[in-house]
Amino acid sequence: MDELIYASATSIAQAIRDKRVSAVEVVEAHLRRIAVVNPAFNAVVQTVGPRARLEALAADQALARGELRGPLHGVPMTIKDSLDTAGVISTGGTKGRATLVPEQDATVVARLRAAGAILLGKTNTPELTLSGETDNLVYGRTNNPYDVSRTPGGSSGGAGAILASGGSALDIGSDTGGSIRLPAHFCGIAGIKPTSGRVPRTGHIVPFGMGAVDALTQLGPMARYVEDLILTLPIIAGVDWRDPAIVPMPLGDPKAVNIAGLRIAMYTDNGIMSPTPETAAAVRAAATALAEAGASVEEDRPAVLERTADLADSLSGGDGRAWVRRLLRQAGTVEMHPFGVQVVARPWREDVALAVAQHLEQALGGWQRPAL
Repeated sequence: MDELIYASATSIAQAIRDKRVSAVEVVEAHLRRIAVVNPAFNAVVQTVGPRARLEALAADQALARGELRGPLHGVPMTIKDSLDTAGVISTGGTKGRATLVPEQDATVVARLRAAGAILLGKTNTPELTLSGETDNLVYGRTNNPYDVSRTPGGSSGGAGAILASGGSALDIGSDTGGSIRLPAHFCGIAGIKPTSGRVPRTGHIVPFGMGAVDALTQLGPMARYVEDLILTLPIIAGVDWRDPAIVPMPLGDPKAVNIAGLRIAMYTDNGIMSPTPETAAAVRAAATALAEAGASVEEDRPAVLERTADLADSLSGGDGRAWVRRLLRQAGTVEMHPFGVQVVARPWREDVALAVAQHLEQALGGWQRPAL
């Protein structure tokens, strides 16, 4: 079973197409794995076993008729609880939505299901995705699968934990300030935050129209293997004519990228907190591999890096975090997790705001009169 549950989504999909394994067998193996590991990790907060088994059976029957739904035919997935899933409780980690059952899938969920993926359940998220740790008043804390005394990161911590432990082949995370990247690092998996304007956020707890933070929030795939990110991103990317920020631009093929033509900057210490020697060594090994592939690699750290946390905090709080209060009102939440309380209460920094304004003014060449 280990060989199956730790295989890539890409290889699972190929094995199902080749009829070396059935979708029923794959789904059953992953459901069993969730049942074994989830009591310790609390990564999956809703499971839909009976529905998943029926969909897997239907997938096998369709394949027997020569019908292939798409590139993810029969592949099991979980979905972060910040995304709506039709017929399955979707809380966004906030108490006001503790029993909310959406009637419609989020755009990315609908696209994955149309491509043949089978939903196993929902993965935990902090309230409104607003923390680098995964804990909330609805489901409680998610633990790191390598050490349950530690966090898997956030806000896609449930996704990171269950992927790392073999309970799912694929998940979709959201990332404003690191919510895909942190759990991927903390749990030893792969994830990508796509460019702003690539993937529709329709059906996400933090939707479009959030003002200054709008362009920061993106949805992206999480998996154990990079090849699965390459497989999944084209499926979820592209306009849905509901999220107005999504750009109708073709997605390039990573196989067509000439690494020898790239200029890459790297660093192993951000000037705020030094990483473990193992992390620094991994970064240097990656830089060496790219240099050996022909890329021009140099060590260089952006001068402003040490201020990014303050800059991001000021940007998200530019409206006094009215956008957070608006989401809480919409959800009907009156009691927040302490992580969320800290976010809402965080003071506004005028000095940081002025620094952002000055940087933008300089970068854009100063204010210019609009053409009338």
